This record gives sequence, C-alpha cells and structure tokens, in this order.
Amino acid sequence: MKLTREATEYLTVGLLAAVLLAFTMTLDPFRLNNVGKYLSFGFVAIGIVLTWGYGGVLSLGQGIFFGLGGYMMAMFLKLEASAPELPDFMVWSGIEALPVWWEPFYSLPITLVLIHLIPAVGAYLFAYAIFRKRVSGVYFAIVTLALAMTMTVLIVGAQSTIGGANGITDFRTFLGMDIVDDASKMVLYVLQVLVLFTVMLAALKLTNSRLGKILIAIRDKEDRVRFSGYNTAHVKAAVFALAAVLSAMGGAFYSLQTGLIAPSLIGVVASVEMVIYAAVGGRLSVPGAVVGAILIGFLKSYLSETFPEYWLYFLGSIFIFVVLFMPKGLAGFFDRLRVGRALGGEAR
Repeated sequence: MKLTREATEYLTVGLLAAVLLAFTMTLDPFRLNNVGKYLSFGFVAIGIVLTWGYGGVLSLGQGIFFGLGGYMMAMFLKLEASAPELPDFMVWSGIEALPVWWEPFYSLPITLVLIHLIPAVGAYLFAYAIFRKRVSGVYFAIVTLALAMTMTVLIVGAQSTIGGANGITDFRTFLGMDIVDDASKMVLYVLQVLVLFTVMLAALKLTNSRLGKILIAIRDKEDRVRFSGYNTAHVKAAVFALAAVLSAMGGAFYSLQTGLIAPSLIGVVASVEMVIYAAVGGRLSVPGAVVGAILIGFLKSYLSETFPEYWLYFLGSIFIFVVLFMPKGLAGFFDRLRVGRALGGEAR
C-alpha cells in the first residue's frame, strides 16, 4: 500500500516526535539540554518553511522575533529571580525604579500573551506596508537584514534597561521550579517537544489546506493570483506574522533551556543561520526543518569546539553545497530516493 505525500508527512512528524521523546531515556541531562536548545530553532525553521518555501518570501531577520520572544521570557524569569529587588544590571546602572514597560512581565499569562501578540502585530504591520508597495525578493531580504542589524545595535546600547551586550542572564527558577535541576530540564524538554509536535501538525495542516495552495500560487505567479481577486500582500503578511510568532516561541524556549538571552541571537549571523536550518532540512518540509535545526545545531557545537577559528567556513560550505546540489534539502533527497525505488519496483 502506497502512502500519499500528505500521509507520509504526518507519519514522519509522528516518528520524529517519538524519537525526540525517546532521547529522554538515552541521553544524559547535558546532551538532552543541548537538543532542547536546537529544538528552539526548530520553531524558527518551520516559520521559514512557511514564508520562504511556500510563500517565496525570504527573511534574513527572523532573529528579531526570536530575540523578542527570548527577551520577554527572560524578563519574566529575571523579575522572578530578582524579586523584590531590581534586576542586577539595573542596580549597577543606577536605575532606582523598574521601568513601566517591565511591569507586565511580573505575570506569566501576560508574558505569554505578549510573546505571541507583539511579534504578530509588529510583523504583520511591517510586512503589509512593504508588500503593499510590491517590494519582494532580495529587496525584502535586505530590509529584514538591516532591521536585524539595527535591533542588535539598539539592544547593545540599552545597558541599563535590558542588559546591553551581556543580555539578560542569571535566572534559575520558573514559577518556583529550579530550571537548572536535571528533573526540571527533563520536564521542560518534554513540554517543548509536545508544543513543537503540535506546531508541526498545525503547519502541515496549513500547507495542505487551501491557504497552502494559495501561498504556492503566490510564490510562483503572484500577478496571476492578484488578478484573481486575492489580496496577496495580506496573505504574505499574515504568513510572515505567523512565522514571527513561531520564532518568538522558539526564543522563549531558548531562554528557558539555556538560562540566558543575548543580542548575538538577534543579529545577522544568527538570522542567516536560521535560514540554513530550513535550507538543509528542506524548505518545503516541516519535519525536515526541525531535523535541519538539530543537525546544524549539533555540527555548530562540534565544529566550534574542534575548529574554533574555521567553523563558520564549514557552516558556509554546507549552505553552498545544499544550494548547489540539494536545493530541496534532505527532505528532497529522501523524496527522490523514495520515488526512484517506486519506479524501480514498477519496472520489475
């Protein structure tokens, strides 16, 4: 019995989730925490699959939204760790009262709402304004790249209010739970896998829906879709906003997994790396994007330790190799193998 492409995708997502959960029984807490860190970028990679792979919109600024989510979660965690005092970097900078815009982050429910709301609204308004002017392709990528650079500079300069170049660090608890404890790390990892599994299912549902087909049509022949009566600027902006929310979710989990958030995770290098995750896994594959994030995350950790001066060249070489020889990433490679086997079986 041959499985349809859609059924194969859902089966792959289920198998991937099972493997990730099985890691809890096979990996030590340190390595499990590393996998959790890589999975944080899996959320971003799924968003890039939706915008770039299906919508044809390449963003080189997803680090902005990853950072927003990470900083907002870190602000909640820092207030919990510092209470009733001010965060340490504010004290060192001579701040005597908590800034008003920090106040909402005393509440976890409000923090979670803002992690989803602020990136969604900001991304939609920005993207719609750009797409209304019919700016697309490399020009949109350059704009997002410039925004990532600008955001990094602004954060580095805000030493007294959000930690500057050091970022926000030194928090250990989440609702009273010691997130450094091995048992707590296990709970956070399982929670992250379950949320990621839900996100993958939702993304697959979207790509196989009418909206997914419209996105592909916009990617291939936007003028024709526009002449058919669709507001293509609205559709692309909405999907870009969804990708921003996914990036923010990844940033929030990253802060929980690592206990820190810094400007380096927002800048140009980080944003380009996030595109590489999707490219390597397959820019048309939701589970492939997650696999790409894990694979590149592992290679990045290994190469940066083994070849500290040259690991960026290795990473760039991987991206060039994928673009030249595997344009559809690992997922496309395995699809070709599956099709080849099917054709070979029919020939026999």
